[in-house]
Amino acid sequence: MLLSQLLAPDRVTVPLTSRDKSSVLRELVDLLVSTSGGDADDILHSVRDREECQSTGFGYGVAIPHARTPTLAGLTMVAGVAPEPIEYGALDGQPVRLIFLLVGPESAAGAQVRALARIARLVRRDAVRGQLLKAGTPEEFHRVLRESEGQ
Repeated sequence: MLLSQLLAPDRVTVPLTSRDKSSVLRELVDLLVSTSGGDADDILHSVRDREECQSTGFGYGVAIPHARTPTLAGLTMVAGVAPEPIEYGALDGQPVRLIFLLVGPESAAGAQVRALARIARLVRRDAVRGQLLKAGTPEEFHRVLRESEGQ
């Protein structure tokens, strides 16, 4: 599974309008529901429950909130770039600007774990992370993602 196949340009927000963690999660869940369906309240509740266990801000200025919910038929991803750093409670203590939201049903648990690992490997690369942060449009963000997966 390629991330660029899971994340179409219409599922990317550049720039995000929210300026805090709670609002960013709501903004990304709303984007996910508008492009893929599902129940926004259930998805947001699942995402917030997961965040209470441990922050999904994993470092490098990146967060990968994720959850499982029966309201989606398959694994779905959306992403956004914050114009200013957002305090997220990341494991390294640094704020985040690059956020990928990954949600799907329990039956997609294996695919979700593989996608999380792919995102983590990709954004550890300084050049890729920098290009994603500089993307001025969802199409440019998607192009960078697609080209980076081929490297």
